Amino acid sequence: MKNKFLKLGLALIAVMIFSLSNAQQTTGDVGATEKVGKSSALNGTIRVIDNKGTKKYLQVKNGLTLLTDATPDGGIVSTWQLGGTLTDATNIATGANEFKITLDTGGTFVLDGVLQETGVAATAGTLDTSGYTILVRDEATGETRKILATDLVQAGQLTATATADGTAPTLADVSIPAVYQKVWVYRNGAKLLANVDYTVVAGAVTLVPNATAPNDWAIYADDVFEVQWIN
Repeated sequence: MKNKFLKLGLALIAVMIFSLSNAQQTTGDVGATEKVGKSSALNGTIRVIDNKGTKKYLQVKNGLTLLTDATPDGGIVSTWQLGGTLTDATNIATGANEFKITLDTGGTFVLDGVLQETGVAATAGTLDTSGYTILVRDEATGETRKILATDLVQAGQLTATATADGTAPTLADVSIPAVYQKVWVYRNGAKLLANVDYTVVAGAVTLVPNATAPNDWAIYADDVFEVQWIN
């Protein structure tokens, strides 16, 4: 009788040792405790069961990464985190909301939904959906902003008429740039030569009549001068 109990006890101890040795995997691919082939093919999965006990797998893909810690306190912990390979085209409809990433420097990278800096959206507080918008980067803060295409290049125009022979009309506007390549001046529809027939400073154009050929010309009463510029 004692021999029978001894044999039975040894058998139970052997079964316990075998079970403990296979209770937890602490090295290698943790996914091997489920189905290695399925887990590898799906770029990592977590097995769950529904309320009827059916086995199912939660798949990780399209910009997400699955990290599995096999040895935390309390058992295996799997974490899904942002970061990975974007395998499918993805659209985020922001509506009137912003989707942005705040940088360590304090700047903000905005993907979409930010109000325009100028134009209808800035005054009304709503998104302007007309025309085209352009993404620009604020070098001081690293922030990406969205502006209207019409706000990127602005243009101006003015006309003035000479009231008497030899009297130049005033050709001034605060938005006239001090750059010849951005300012054009016309006398009665004929273009004058930049930096020869006129000079420019910020906010004004000065006419320069000349008596020396071949650039000789004079101002007469009723001459119409037109200035066009871009900023």
